[in-house]
Amino acid sequence: MSALLENHIVELLQERNEKAISLLYEHYGNTLYGVAFKVVRNADLAEDVVQESFIKIWKKSDSYDSTKAKLFTWLFRITRNTAIDKLRSISNKTDKEIQIDVSDVYNLGVNHITPELLDIRDNLEKIEDKYQIVLDALFFQGMTQQEASDELNIPLGTIKSRLKIGLRELRKIYGSSAILLFLIKCIFS
Repeated sequence: MSALLENHIVELLQERNEKAISLLYEHYGNTLYGVAFKVVRNADLAEDVVQESFIKIWKKSDSYDSTKAKLFTWLFRITRNTAIDKLRSISNKTDKEIQIDVSDVYNLGVNHITPELLDIRDNLEKIEDKYQIVLDALFFQGMTQQEASDELNIPLGTIKSRLKIGLRELRKIYGSSAILLFLIKCIFS
């Protein structure tokens, strides 16, 4: 591509002229598709990545600085990063689905409910709210630790710490009774 055409596209981008996107697609679309495909290894995903990349390019058009990178390098980075983000997103979704399938929480039968279990909700009220919320999410709502982290908007490490402290507080109430062991089994298995 000639420097003159590249400069023209950059000017159009910075003016927020929609013709810039048409020119970018015409001159770089196939190459950027190739970049996306090399990362995601799927034609449909690569098309999605290119579309998302062009949206990002349009939104970030005022941030392009020709003194820092050539136009193609800038486009390449946006497309490559978008492709990597797409893969991570798919991977995270798959990981969460796997956690749900493997979780024993959803497979508890009536045989596992004992009289001691029935008063846990009452005794949960005796510990601090921040521990109650985590134990309720993990034990009574059947969430995995990652799901609780996402749902409650609490970092995963904090979820784990609050779980540990919450269980310690319940141990003070129940002593070393079988119910506490049952709780631990349900949450960690």
